[in-house]
Amino acid sequence: MQPINQLKRTPIYNIHLRLGAKMVDFSGWEMPIQYEGIKSEHFCVRNSAGLFDVSHMGRIDFKGADALANVQYLTTNNASNMKDGKVIYSLMCNENGGIIDDVTVYRINSSHYFFCVNASNTSKDYEWIRKNIRGNAGLVNLNGEVSIIALQGPKAQKILQNLVNVNLEEIKPFWFRAGLMDSAEILISRTGYTGEDGFELYIRREHSADIWERISEKGKEYGLKPAGLGARDTLRTEMKYTLYGNEIDENVSPLEACLERYVDFNKGDFIGRDSLLKEKENGIKRRLVGFEMTEHSIPRHGFDIYRNGKLIGKVTSGMLSWHLNRGIGIGLVLSEYSETGSKFEVKIREKFYKARVIETPFYKRSL
Repeated sequence: MQPINQLKRTPIYNIHLRLGAKMVDFSGWEMPIQYEGIKSEHFCVRNSAGLFDVSHMGRIDFKGADALANVQYLTTNNASNMKDGKVIYSLMCNENGGIIDDVTVYRINSSHYFFCVNASNTSKDYEWIRKNIRGNAGLVNLNGEVSIIALQGPKAQKILQNLVNVNLEEIKPFWFRAGLMDSAEILISRTGYTGEDGFELYIRREHSADIWERISEKGKEYGLKPAGLGARDTLRTEMKYTLYGNEIDENVSPLEACLERYVDFNKGDFIGRDSLLKEKENGIKRRLVGFEMTEHSIPRHGFDIYRNGKLIGKVTSGMLSWHLNRGIGIGLVLSEYSETGSKFEVKIREKFYKARVIETPFYKRSL
């Protein structure tokens, strides 16, 4: 943790203070964890809409004739069929198949892609990419130059449509369009990490505070409220979305994390491919599961998981789900205990509480 006076701040920082946000050190950034409360912000996103400042996340651009070849080599998913304006989720792995980071890949055109990366990994990712990039491809770290605002929730489209010159109905999930809000250029991506419909807006740093204010003002009639990173974490946990540093890191493979659908072994060579193929052939030893507590208790990150006195895994994320009204968690356990219905115990303050593996996501959005 860095001294408070050394933390980076987004251009929206003063607005967060004015709104009474509780600010915390988040990966070297001073970010809002909550405003009026995580629970109310969580339900506001589920029922109407929430506005998140996620400008701490990184953006790394590739440009050049070999941009696609590098995206293919650096990541596990297949970007060869992407069209301009398409977004895919993917992973960067080390030679051992461990996850360096999970990223979203945006295709601007055939010679221009960019990665949106986790805040805590931006510098590491940039250096790793720089060392592995090949051929005719330039690399630019835009962290700090571009702000990202996420508008999430069932009312998101109605709020945003009144403010931009793009027909949002034409943007399907995991696609994006460039447009204008007033005179500010804005990239509108129909993506997010809450499980709700919504948009992530990429904006030049100097315009981000004004755009935050414009969306906030327009959103009042729809019940929009600012939401902090605390609500973002509870929302993504209910969806069993992985979080770097919790569910995934360089010692966890995409196969263990149940992210194999984002690994295309048939696309050709990529970093980590041989190790992942070997792991698949030899059998995957651990699996990431979603579980519910069957006794009154709340699991938390780092708690041990046992079966009949044998240590079989750890809780990677845990919480009281207000939606389900019971404790839920995500855990990395030995594969033989990962089937739906498998039972185990979570050790909480020297006591063992019963739990069982269930189907995920925990929360399903009603359409």
